[in-house]
Amino acid sequence: MIRVRHQITRLILCVAFVLAAVLPANAQSGTPALTYQMPPKAIADLIDAPPTPAVSISPDHAWMAFLELPGLPSIEEVAQPELRLAGLRINPRTNGPSRVTHYSGLRLKRIEGGTETAITGLPANPKITNVSWSPDAKWLAFTLTMGDHIELWAAEVATGQAKQLAPVAVNAVYGGSYDWVSDSKSLIVLTVPDTRGAAPAEPVAPTGPVVQENLGRKTPAPTYQDLLENPHDEALFDYYATSKLVRVTLDGAAVPLDQVGIFRQATPSPDGKFILAEVVHTPYSYTVPASRFPARVEIWDQSGRMVRQLADRPLADNVPITFGSVPTGPREYEWRADADATVCWAEAQDGGDAGAEAKERDRVFMLKAPFSGDPVSLATLSLRYGGMLWGNDNLALASEWWWKTRTERYWQVKPGSPKTAARKILDFNWEDQYKHPGSPEMIRTPRGTSVLQTGKGGKSIFMTGEGASDEGNRPFIDEMDLAALTTKRLFRSEAPYYESPVALLDAAKGMLITRRESVSEPPNFFMRDLNAGSMQAITTFPHPTPQLANVQKELIRYKREDGVDLTGTLYLPEGYTPAQGPLPMLMWAYPQEFKSADAAGQVTDSPYRFVRVSAHSPLLWLVHGYAILDDPTMPIVGEGDAEPNDTYVQQLVASAKAAVDEVVRRGVADRDKIAIGGHSYGAFMTANLLAHSDLFRTGVARSGAYNRTLTPFGFQAEERTYWEAPETYYAMSPFSHAQKINEPILLIHGQADNNSGTFPIQSERMYEALKGQGATVRLVMLPHESHGYRARESVMHMVWEMTEWMDRYVKNGGARTMSGEPEDKGGE
Repeated sequence: MIRVRHQITRLILCVAFVLAAVLPANAQSGTPALTYQMPPKAIADLIDAPPTPAVSISPDHAWMAFLELPGLPSIEEVAQPELRLAGLRINPRTNGPSRVTHYSGLRLKRIEGGTETAITGLPANPKITNVSWSPDAKWLAFTLTMGDHIELWAAEVATGQAKQLAPVAVNAVYGGSYDWVSDSKSLIVLTVPDTRGAAPAEPVAPTGPVVQENLGRKTPAPTYQDLLENPHDEALFDYYATSKLVRVTLDGAAVPLDQVGIFRQATPSPDGKFILAEVVHTPYSYTVPASRFPARVEIWDQSGRMVRQLADRPLADNVPITFGSVPTGPREYEWRADADATVCWAEAQDGGDAGAEAKERDRVFMLKAPFSGDPVSLATLSLRYGGMLWGNDNLALASEWWWKTRTERYWQVKPGSPKTAARKILDFNWEDQYKHPGSPEMIRTPRGTSVLQTGKGGKSIFMTGEGASDEGNRPFIDEMDLAALTTKRLFRSEAPYYESPVALLDAAKGMLITRRESVSEPPNFFMRDLNAGSMQAITTFPHPTPQLANVQKELIRYKREDGVDLTGTLYLPEGYTPAQGPLPMLMWAYPQEFKSADAAGQVTDSPYRFVRVSAHSPLLWLVHGYAILDDPTMPIVGEGDAEPNDTYVQQLVASAKAAVDEVVRRGVADRDKIAIGGHSYGAFMTANLLAHSDLFRTGVARSGAYNRTLTPFGFQAEERTYWEAPETYYAMSPFSHAQKINEPILLIHGQADNNSGTFPIQSERMYEALKGQGATVRLVMLPHESHGYRARESVMHMVWEMTEWMDRYVKNGGARTMSGEPEDKGGE
């Protein structure tokens, strides 16, 4: 009898083992396997609403190109083969990026007169990317993704006729794949080498272990994803990233240049006579992405013959993690936009280490054709170089910045007289949005480059900005006198509209193109005559979601217990009044660090922005009976020498409590029926709020990180390593406090998340920790999805999960399973 019982026990164990091996993970945990589900129709209709076209204005400001956006792609498209190599995600079928938004159509419209031109000659259901105007604005170039390759096309603006330019396969692995030459008749194109053969086959068996070593050097690095892992990955990276450089003309000729390599850039000079190239080479690394691989920087002539090698940059695997640190040696090569052929770059003077004391941080150098002499020093900067805005021989603006003080400065230099001392024209704290002067306006040249837009014969420049103020953002355009450094306001957005400058056509005549919207009116483009005070509509895009036209929107203000001013945007369903009683609410937020309490309390949104709903927006649930508090500010302040994150939890909870108290005081929310949610760092916030407070009924955390020991060399605005601040890393990690989470939490994550720090294992381990503590938790892993979710099936299912979860634990408090079936409380 004992022997029989043993045999039965063995049989049961064998069956259990087999079931555990074949059943999906969610079936093992008691949740039935799911196919993709659909949310309520009212929500699905918002997600499927036709997108408004993107708009591109021609360099001569005569035409608008309307770039038609398709709906969400299918899971079949998102699930196409993908290689993840050296930080790149590659579709091996097309030799292009595997995750890119395509346009589905093109239209042209003349700005003056409104005449529309249809683009003809395109194949059915085109997948259009990389759209760019020719310098003379007579052509519009773009790439078309076909089934197994990418083609280069162009459309003639005058006729609207599109054609393939040459029978070459474009290599778009690095995203950008071509550049116009300034003659507007030819383009420099990265193509797939036509003699490369078949892709390297994966070895049947390894020939040995994969070994990495570090011989005493400090080489800290963020938690990069999609890195090379073995020699086969290296071979694949070489195969797909290697391009042949070809000059393609509008008449269809394709002339190969004498260059084959892995190009980060191959940019023609403004006069079209030279090419600035950055060519990646070995040795590769398994710890950093391709952007840090060794590279030669060279100047070639039109045939591809090298004129001069400017640098051979080594592997940058030892850049300090202090914010503002850069690789040693020359970097950020570019052409001077206002000259024929002058190359410019920066070189660190502090060893690239922002943590080191130094009077000089960077120097900016120039070298002009024929590139045979020594470089000329144009500027010496005490902060980190932020780029150069070119104007003419007497005017260029060198920008510099510094993270710890949030400082940004602009210096006027004279490229034609490089020994002239630089003159500071702007010095501000970028965190103080109320005093932000804006950014200099640029204008396209006949050669296709961008230079500073000037007025008064070159004596003034124009500044545009968001115009943050206590009443909300009010975009503006100012004219700055370069001699007196005074400004004159030319335009400022007025309530009840949010209107931003797009292009200043003629400062003297006051002609300005703007993009204008209101709470209920979608963004459209207008021509304004500032002198006459008149305006005329250029576009008339309809409301994409008229069912939301009468949604109530209000920018609300309230205070945290420590006196910090807070804001949030409150949305209420159409027709709702507080007399009807409080609604279930979803709060959706994202924390931000500040060095100033005053800056943390500033209003940086507008109450007059159009109510636009994306597929990932919390506003979807307005049509499902919820009130929404969108972006309630969660500032984490560390003034002076204080580190913001040392009091992260306390400040986070205080901000959330203030938000809850305010919506309850207004009578629009029930204190016991509020959900908190967020994406990425907002998911991290969500888990922390559930662990350290009892303010919320449930939480929704999408694509988050929960254990900061898995990001030991810093995260978000935290510069210190785990070993420098272990207490902070522990206190901030909701994984460390999983036992305190006693509210239901829904975890959602893309299985192919490529964001630094939010590896899918973060959600998987958080789920295991919560499950082990007996928490109410659900983990949803979306196949083939990255940090943001793209497939229609994935997005619809994500929204279904959130709807079911919030309805169950917030709105109704019922007891249904997530499959929609009655909950089975019986035994075996």
